[in-house]
Amino acid sequence: MDELIEMPMFPLGSVLFPAMPLSLRVFEPRYMAMLDALLSTECPEFGVVLIERGQEVGGGEQRFSHGTVARIIEVASDEGHVNVLVTGRDRIEIVEWLEDSPFPRAVVRVLPLLLWEEVCEPRREQTELLVRRTLQRASRLDEHLWPSTIDLDDNPVNHIWQLAGIAPIGPLDQVRLLGARSVRDLLDSIFVAVTDVAESLDLRSG
Repeated sequence: MDELIEMPMFPLGSVLFPAMPLSLRVFEPRYMAMLDALLSTECPEFGVVLIERGQEVGGGEQRFSHGTVARIIEVASDEGHVNVLVTGRDRIEIVEWLEDSPFPRAVVRVLPLLLWEEVCEPRREQTELLVRRTLQRASRLDEHLWPSTIDLDDNPVNHIWQLAGIAPIGPLDQVRLLGARSVRDLLDSIFVAVTDVAESLDLRSG
């Protein structure tokens, strides 16, 4: 039987992938309370899930069922808020949402780590080439994208999750990737999503 754990949660308007960094600006009292509780522990971690409907501020939002564990790396106080840097760890599936007081919490199931298969190397190379080429094209229209020449992790599974993280795709495509059952499944899903973006760029360029 899968182990279930209770975890503080931070619903966001963006997706966090394993092995990817994320910067947060925390100012709501409920999340300040969450930070206070976490920073007194040896392993300050919380779950990040994408908001399906609603807004980040104020509560009452609907949330997707797949997310990622975020490990706190840096915390810096500023006037009226706290800047937090986290990195993505394990993938999680929400089993049950608990009361949001004093901050959002959920019972979650940690999903198995994806295992690297050497047979997937050609597909990884093909997918990475597509992602980097599409990033280069899309960056002419959106300056907030990741640079197409960015270095990625040497660990092959982390490398692929980072490919997912830098790919110029929308949050709905991103959250689907979190449900991947294998490295091959993840690579195929990234390739399909980025191909759709590349075709859209073709249409826009005439």
